[in-house]
Amino acid sequence: MKHFRFLFTVLAFLVTVMLCAQPVVAAESVLSKLVSDVQAGELVDGADAFGPFHADVPAVQILKGGDRIGWAFVTSDFVSTTGYSGKPIHTMVAVDDEAKVIGVQLVKHSEPIVLIGISESKMKALVANYRGLDLVAEAQSGGTAHQLDIISGATVTVMVIDDSIIRAGLKVARELGLGGLAVEETGTEPKFEIDPDAQAASSWMALEGDGTLRRLSLDVGQVNAAFAGMKDQRAGKRALKEAPETTFIEMQVALVSHPTIGRALLGEAVAGNLDDWLEEGDHAIAIVGRGLYSFKGSGYVRGGIFDRIVLIQHDVSVRFRDRMHKRINTIAAEGAPVYHEADLFKIPADSGFDPTQPFRIQLLVQREVGAIEKVFTTFDLGYQLPDKYLRSVAPPPAAEVPAEVVQVTSLTESDAHQALWKRIWQSKQVEIVVLCIMLSVLTGVFFFQTYATRNERGFLWFRIAFLTVTLVYLGWYANAQLSVVNLMALFGSLVSGFSWQAFLLDPMTFILWFAVAAALLFWGRGAYCGWLCPFGALQELLNRVARALHIPQWTLPWGLHERLWPLKYMIFLGLFGVSLASIEQAERLAEVEPFKTAIILNFVRAWPFVAYVAALLIAGLFVERFFCRYLCPLGAALAIPARLRMFDWLKRYHECGNPCQTCANQCPVQAIHPTGEINPNECVNCLHCQVLYQSKTICPVVIKKVKRREKVGAAPDVVRPNLGHPNQPNSQPTN
Repeated sequence: MKHFRFLFTVLAFLVTVMLCAQPVVAAESVLSKLVSDVQAGELVDGADAFGPFHADVPAVQILKGGDRIGWAFVTSDFVSTTGYSGKPIHTMVAVDDEAKVIGVQLVKHSEPIVLIGISESKMKALVANYRGLDLVAEAQSGGTAHQLDIISGATVTVMVIDDSIIRAGLKVARELGLGGLAVEETGTEPKFEIDPDAQAASSWMALEGDGTLRRLSLDVGQVNAAFAGMKDQRAGKRALKEAPETTFIEMQVALVSHPTIGRALLGEAVAGNLDDWLEEGDHAIAIVGRGLYSFKGSGYVRGGIFDRIVLIQHDVSVRFRDRMHKRINTIAAEGAPVYHEADLFKIPADSGFDPTQPFRIQLLVQREVGAIEKVFTTFDLGYQLPDKYLRSVAPPPAAEVPAEVVQVTSLTESDAHQALWKRIWQSKQVEIVVLCIMLSVLTGVFFFQTYATRNERGFLWFRIAFLTVTLVYLGWYANAQLSVVNLMALFGSLVSGFSWQAFLLDPMTFILWFAVAAALLFWGRGAYCGWLCPFGALQELLNRVARALHIPQWTLPWGLHERLWPLKYMIFLGLFGVSLASIEQAERLAEVEPFKTAIILNFVRAWPFVAYVAALLIAGLFVERFFCRYLCPLGAALAIPARLRMFDWLKRYHECGNPCQTCANQCPVQAIHPTGEINPNECVNCLHCQVLYQSKTICPVVIKKVKRREKVGAAPDVVRPNLGHPNQPNSQPTN
């Protein structure tokens, strides 16, 4: 009956989720959602109100004394603004009729470095510098008329903001006809497409000569001169000491998604693998480099973004992430020089990139001017696919375009999102397979725990190995660390309009949450907290090291320990309550979780956050899993449904708790009451109690059974007369 009520509750919950999870029929613009959070006077000096919205463009009038003085828009309505966090950076920009920027305000973002590492005043000062930006001049120069200012430590975030202001501003100015700019009309003039039959030269020199390869070459003298000409005089004083003719960087680019160029540069085998890597509509470029400066740098190792290079084509900007990157091991072209770096970068189909049009690779060069301060400048490598690789194609007459094509244009954005998460899952195949193997192994251990825990030493080393993989692979490599923020985002999506696509963008997190949901029905919170949480694994492994070094272990008195349990539930309920009012504020307060600092960012954060994590880990040296026991809001969230699990897998004896206290005393997280019951809200399913349950040297009940068997086995056999074997002597003693 109990299980029937539980199943009925689960089914009712699923039906409720399905009813709440209907797709949103029409998506509002970001501007319409955020305009109420901004004061017109704060955005534009002297403005007193926002006016009506434009009928066709997501832009709103800015009024002063009832007269329109400009238009305001949010960059994320027009271009991709995704930064380190994987979420959009929403910047509101105001432009006047002359296409000049008259106001900029950073409205909403989830960038970790800005939330915790960069002061708000610095970001406000940076975005304020865009006031007065002339979008007409940017259109004429291809977006290079202004000088890029970057805050040290927030390179990618600032570059995304800069890129979005320029590209979104140009789109708005053209659509509204500001400053004389206009949308480029497409007529029936011939267009171009890639000619796959065009032949590429086989030698490196010939490829350079015909423009298949394009080069950017900078020496130390040129770079020193560029920094010397900057407004910040400190840049010129930190000149490089090498000889002026020393190569600073020599970088070459080729569009290798053209089949013959790919074969010429990479060879048949690698070019074939490239075709498998690229999906329909994707393109790829090869970048090689040598010299004192690296075009890759090391930022992508920490954050997954190559912050020194960006591809720019008209209003299109492509910033490369680690999942869009492959190394080139060998260059197949004859006579190719030796390069220190050789890499492939994927250009997604939904980026709007046109391989037949000119584009440029913008290289960001930095120079240290202080202990933690840097200045930046940029250089461009222009590229145009030579005419011999192209063929002209006349567009079909407008009348011949099928009507059904027009009808499905509204699905383009949805299709693009679907294609995006599919590509991400494709690129994460290895990580997904490893995670599925780990889940399968763990499931087998739980189902056959009696056999798995029979060998105490073997199970100990299995657990250490599994936790090590969880920490190193799931945590530091794959960043598959769940957070209470995920739960708050899920609840928010159920309220505002559920969409699977938002959660499918992170396959590791999606699979883990699916596994956790299933595990809650069988084993409770412990399946994740005890085995699959990278930070939990870090705590336990460090505690084992502490024990090996004979660091004393503190066992809190049961009364105090029991009264500290509710802390994590109070933290979770507090965060959940704040999220109902402001999910952004809740995400800030969720820094009580050390996961982002210790696992996602690998301790590369501001010192207060590192100190906080260090304090938790030090406490864990003396009290095993200190954070898990008393402070973890995610553990509290998972513990709430723990008592609804369908089965009790952990075996107990009648003697457990009365009189035996062995398991209670040895439980790593003190989840066993002195009376012998296991608290499912606190148990992490480490299975140590199941090891003790079968121990012939520790468990008194087992020891007693073993002694009884030995005693029975040592007793003399019952003597019976030999009745049926005349050749066998009677074993019965005679008097």
